Amino acid sequence: MNDDFAVMLRHSEDQLRLMTRVARMYHEQGMRQLEIAENLHISQPRVSRLLKRAVEVGIVRTTVSLPAGVHPDLEERVEKTFGVRQCIVVDVRPGEDVTRALGAAAADHLAATLLGGDTVGISSWSASLIAVADALDTFRTPVADTVVQLVGGLGAPRVQLQATRLISQFASRLGAEPRMLQTPGVLGTSQARASLMADASVADVVECWSRLTVALVGIGAIEPSDLAKQSGNTFPEEDRALLEAAGAVGDVCFRFYDARGEVVDANFHERVIGISPDQLRAVPRRIGVAGGAAKLAAIRGALLGGWVNILVTDSVTAQNLLDTSP
Repeated sequence: MNDDFAVMLRHSEDQLRLMTRVARMYHEQGMRQLEIAENLHISQPRVSRLLKRAVEVGIVRTTVSLPAGVHPDLEERVEKTFGVRQCIVVDVRPGEDVTRALGAAAADHLAATLLGGDTVGISSWSASLIAVADALDTFRTPVADTVVQLVGGLGAPRVQLQATRLISQFASRLGAEPRMLQTPGVLGTSQARASLMADASVADVVECWSRLTVALVGIGAIEPSDLAKQSGNTFPEEDRALLEAAGAVGDVCFRFYDARGEVVDANFHERVIGISPDQLRAVPRRIGVAGGAAKLAAIRGALLGGWVNILVTDSVTAQNLLDTSP
């Protein structure tokens, strides 16, 4: 005799019959508690107690059926393993564009969670963030006050134009005011960077960084993708080689870190026009959008270092993160 059945035997037959009747009316027939109370001529509080007791003794058992392509168990394991606020796992079918799928999922997340009054920071050129902007519908009413660029453009002039277009597109979709950082992403010297940061137009953007409530960022691998190379969105090879030699595995907003997520400098960060590591990690919601085997080490480092606390990734990458975790 199992425990549930033993508990049920302690109830009178009439009590069990009434409990079952109420449970069927509520769960199978879709009746409201007040309707059930009126129909059976009992009080609504008693209906509520009977429903609660029906669950306790096993008359009602709740199950959740998972639709295809949804991975809550995987998401929860990543969240627990890395201590992140939320993980959104996308099921990518063979031959499907991973970047586009991640962009659509991140756009859905923003649509569900931006409720108004946010100051949203966007890292500059990123294929993943371009996919988010393309998938994001225009809101009927504004859901953010400001969309601000977090790091200057980099590489060829068309890359800086792409960064400007990206910020403008997000601002237009969200009904927000855009704030552009019309500068290169990396300068030749720290002195040049200090001079440019003091410029009034740059200082105006920098002031917004202290008010950020959401940061939407890509996660870059130390080895640039073919798309990045083709676009000109790369920095000098000598810088990349020095960072890699110092242990860098990836970056967020041109802030490079090692496998543990700790900052790797190599005399590079003092030349970056962009949000500082401390400023970035102080943003309440830091959404990273990235997937694929080439970015596995970079994504893991971003999670371990607290660079992002919400991750949008694909199911294969999520499982690989778990398989390679300590």
